[in-house]
Amino acid sequence: MILEILAIGLIISAVLALFLDEVVYSVAALAATFLFTALLYLENGAIYAAIFQFAVGVGTLSILFLSGEMLSEKSTKKTSPPKMGILLGAGVVLSLPAILFSVSNSSAAYSNVSFGDALWNLSGVDVVLQALVILTVALGIAIILYERRNGGQ
Repeated sequence: MILEILAIGLIISAVLALFLDEVVYSVAALAATFLFTALLYLENGAIYAAIFQFAVGVGTLSILFLSGEMLSEKSTKKTSPPKMGILLGAGVVLSLPAILFSVSNSSAAYSNVSFGDALWNLSGVDVVLQALVILTVALGIAIILYERRNGGQ
């Protein structure tokens, strides 16, 4: 039951992070996405993965929040309650498979390997790719800030 609740929260917060108009609310929803991901890792026994996800999430959020505040124009347009309801409804609809269908914990392949061991020993490429994405975002923000400082010349 706890995994389903975490999955619902993860999907709804991801939908909100993608489609909210205001940068601050979108970054807050992304923070919830990182938190739910870390909690899912923690629930499955991958404590170090949860800590890594939380630490990477905090760093990513600080970069996104600062760059979003510095680079975006202040808009007076607020997210309307009907749009927020539609986004929450879309998140609930997308999380229905997580609610209705259950995935068995046992499988024939790697049945004697725990989730934490599989995450760190069998999925090292995922961690490297996640670090590459964060590096790419940081470099992109640095380039944008450099261009703004030089006046676009």
